Amino acid sequence: MGAGCPRRGADPPDGGWGWAVLGACFVVTGFAYGFPKAVSVFFRALMSDFGAGYSDTAWVSSIMLAMLYGTGPVSSILVTRFGCRPVMLAGGLLASAGMILASFATRLLELYLTAGVLTGLGLALNFQPSLIMLGLYFERRRPLANGLAAAGSPVFLSALSPLGQMLLEHFGWRGGFLLLGGLLLHCCVCGAVMRDAPPGGRARRRLLDVAVCAERAFVVYAITKFLMALGLFVPAILLVNYAKDAGVPDTDAAFLLSIVGFVDIVARPTCGALAGLARLRPRVAYLFSLALLANGLTDLSSARARSYGALVAFCVVFGLSYGMVGALQFEVLMSVVGAPRFPSALGLVLLVEAMAVLIGPPSAGHLVDKLKNYEIIFYLAGSEVALAGLFMAVATHCGLRCARDTPPAPGAENGASDTEDAEAEVDSEAEVDPETQAAGLETVEVLSLQTLEVLSPQTGPTEPKAEAGAGHPKRDPELDARPDPEPDFELDPKSMQPAAQ
Repeated sequence: MGAGCPRRGADPPDGGWGWAVLGACFVVTGFAYGFPKAVSVFFRALMSDFGAGYSDTAWVSSIMLAMLYGTGPVSSILVTRFGCRPVMLAGGLLASAGMILASFATRLLELYLTAGVLTGLGLALNFQPSLIMLGLYFERRRPLANGLAAAGSPVFLSALSPLGQMLLEHFGWRGGFLLLGGLLLHCCVCGAVMRDAPPGGRARRRLLDVAVCAERAFVVYAITKFLMALGLFVPAILLVNYAKDAGVPDTDAAFLLSIVGFVDIVARPTCGALAGLARLRPRVAYLFSLALLANGLTDLSSARARSYGALVAFCVVFGLSYGMVGALQFEVLMSVVGAPRFPSALGLVLLVEAMAVLIGPPSAGHLVDKLKNYEIIFYLAGSEVALAGLFMAVATHCGLRCARDTPPAPGAENGASDTEDAEAEVDSEAEVDPETQAAGLETVEVLSLQTLEVLSPQTGPTEPKAEAGAGHPKRDPELDARPDPEPDFELDPKSMQPAAQ
């Protein structure tokens, strides 16, 4: 494997260089989640230059998000093969090149391929390896580290949107894309920070461990993430238009998203610190379920909110529960599958989430255009998220009961490491020492001769035993001088029986 690859056999330091890794993960997470939304600032200028509608232009962000989520398995394979640092360096170059090439685009299709595909793939190749490295450097403080890293999303979203607007006003959308491409080169700096964890044996793993799909806990988590992604992002996308439809002024409606972002920034590290407490960490799956239930019930209870005060209260509670979900989602996955299988599990989960993201928000927008009713959309989104939380809680409780009732299999506590060691032993046994092989052949020949003597029939009558004190019978010297006759058959070395002539 390449530099910056996962290692096995060393305890995470929970500090030291891990804080630099955490800072890099904060930046990468901010770019990954904030950049696709910040690009929407340029949509009106793109619509004017290309003469396209909003739905066609919005595909730039949609493709970017689809690449971020959908290429998870590809990122897992590359990380396992080459290591985290080379993959992140290549991802930073791809993300930057995509935005720079997009500044020269003359058609929307070219924007789809550059800003959508290339930049989205580059962000994906940065996001997943950064989370893997974070798990290698933190164990005891991992919930806090995940919460702090997840806070990069609202922080960068709050910063990139005003920055994009300023670049658009001073340099136009082409100059803005060019400068944002240069800004994305900071992902390469973050990749350079991802050096190896403390020394330990390198882990031998499959490029993509799909066997994790057979684990009950992982299946429960994947189903939960699918249901969650169907409705979690819908209220935030429709919030401003929903407030305007209720008669709220444009400035006040836009400020609602700022409230959600501010509460989200505070909620993520706070929830991460709480999840790291000794009493709560073993129950982090239940805490994640509680956050999903709170988010879903908030959507359901605010579906008829019309006053500005009610919408502000909705934004506070929604931002709190949304931040809790963001801080806990990857911590729960790490606790479910363990650090060695986390790269493969994360890639597969992101692929599942990509399918839900491509179904949920577009379907909600289509229903709004057709029904002209935001209330139904909030009911649907809230029901999906609440169902995800309820399913996670019930399935986790049933799984724990089954684990208590079922005695562990012998050697099950060693987990995946035993499997890897067994694979290594099988590989080593495949090589046979030539001296050992020759000694084995000699042993087979000796056993063959002994077996031949036992199986050979006696040609003459059995001579009686000599009585005590009697002399030995006389032997013919001519017979003794004759050589033994050659056998008229050959011995089969496999069956130890005379071979057929």
